Amino acid sequence: MILKYFYDKALAHASYMVGCQRAKVAVVVDPGRDIDQYLEIAEQEGVKLIAVAESHIHADFVSGARELADRVGAKLYVSDEGPAEWKYLFADLYDHELVKDGDSFMIGNIKFDVLHTPGHTPESISFLLTDLGGSADQPMGIFTGDFVFVGSIGRPDLLEEAAGLAGTAESGARELFHSAETFKQLPEFLQVWPAHGAGSACGKGLGAIPSSTVGYEKLFNPALQFTNEDKFVKYILSDQPEAPKYFAVMKRVNKEGPEITGDKRLLESQPIDELNSAIESATVIDLSPAKQFADGHVAGSINIPTSMLAGWAGWVVDYSRPAYLIADPSQLVEATRVLRKIGLDDVRGYFNVSKVREAGLATKSYETGTPKELSARILSGELKLIDVRSGEEWKSGRITEAEHRFLGRLPDNAFAIESGKPIVTQCKTGGRSAIAASILQAAGHEVFNMTGGLEAWRDAGLDVDSSAAATCETGLKQCT
Repeated sequence: MILKYFYDKALAHASYMVGCQRAKVAVVVDPGRDIDQYLEIAEQEGVKLIAVAESHIHADFVSGARELADRVGAKLYVSDEGPAEWKYLFADLYDHELVKDGDSFMIGNIKFDVLHTPGHTPESISFLLTDLGGSADQPMGIFTGDFVFVGSIGRPDLLEEAAGLAGTAESGARELFHSAETFKQLPEFLQVWPAHGAGSACGKGLGAIPSSTVGYEKLFNPALQFTNEDKFVKYILSDQPEAPKYFAVMKRVNKEGPEITGDKRLLESQPIDELNSAIESATVIDLSPAKQFADGHVAGSINIPTSMLAGWAGWVVDYSRPAYLIADPSQLVEATRVLRKIGLDDVRGYFNVSKVREAGLATKSYETGTPKELSARILSGELKLIDVRSGEEWKSGRITEAEHRFLGRLPDNAFAIESGKPIVTQCKTGGRSAIAASILQAAGHEVFNMTGGLEAWRDAGLDVDSSAAATCETGLKQCT
């Protein structure tokens, strides 16, 4: 048997290839949209990719299930659990098998048994793997999807928090409790292969280790220590990370079936004289480093450096509008790949950043300053300080004069922020606050970015309030 692990660090997403060497066939479990990586490894291992097994309709990335079915004819093994609104609408276009609790299927000599493990989502399933080709009569491990992670468990509130389905968080939490009880009955030697690692918003406190065992998780996973359902529900619904609003889009995209990317060419360069109309009709994302953007950029554009695209484009870019990039051609391959992973397909082209600057269109700038340079004006009230970190970070320590405005929801609130004075944006080290500064400036505010962020403020010996009494911005869960 072949077992290959794939990890997308930017999305904290894990996927797997399981191959039968005797039959020379393989399946991919919970694939991402970048399917070339699976095809390359399959070729190296001398196996043919014939199937996809998916644990649920993912919310945080575009699934590669349809792409594999379309490009290489992979058979889809997808959930038939949950209510009607959580069925795969594109499955009928391809060879597929809808599976439920108790079903099984074979990939060569490898057996996959299906467990219904709802809670994170109603249709969520897990796959027990048994290598019959190796004469095993018991399973080796379990692909848990977003059900059980290393050191954590899938959050049940995404449908309510991101998709707006009121009342689903508590019912999902109660389903999750019973799924966890089922998990505890599995053999302790089973390996646990989850679909996410540390940094994912699909749960809280995920571990960075790629795999675990049932026995280890029973001993040390905080979510598996509860025997009382009500106490579990209270625990699992508290202190979850903010739910990215693009998760609702991803649920719909993966349910209906993502657009087939195939062998799409790179984005085409756009004439510079069309840049102003792009600013008016679309979202224009400048991929320049924050310092370069601060020194000069096109009015109305927002800044998301390439290294931060995966983490923040889904939060701050409006999926209902087309998008353009301002970029160096060398950035296009990676930027396009990342944007497609999170479903931002309507990117219509790019403007060469060098030509933009040569044409004298980078006429806007904003100031930056260290805490030492800005603190006196902040403390006197001359400048308005906005902290764009998460609610959990805000709770752990903040500058007393700051107002909390989480970066992920800033585009929805930027025009409504009343100031009358210049705004200083601040995060932990200055990266996220640079994105925030570009958003606020595009909305008409005069801005500064605090370089070094809260860490530099502390290093400068300036006071930080670490009491737990502050609350997050309106519209977010309370920090207390």
